[in-house]
Amino acid sequence: SYPVEVVDTTGAGDAFNGALAAGLASGLNLADAARRGTAAGALAVTRKLVVPALPDAGQISKLMKNRTACV
Repeated sequence: SYPVEVVDTTGAGDAFNGALAAGLASGLNLADAARRGTAAGALAVTRKLVVPALPDAGQISKLMKNRTACV
């Protein structure tokens, strides 16, 4: 997971699953797709409301590049 300030957890699982599926569909292996899913879930909880909180691919990549995930 990524250390973030949690605002609303609604949609975190949806963000994770969407990014995981998109990663697998684009050819990523399961581990890398799961990392993208984890980043998407982390970003989703930093905002209110489900749809506006869902991150896009650029936001996910930026978080993964600029922060280290914790286990």
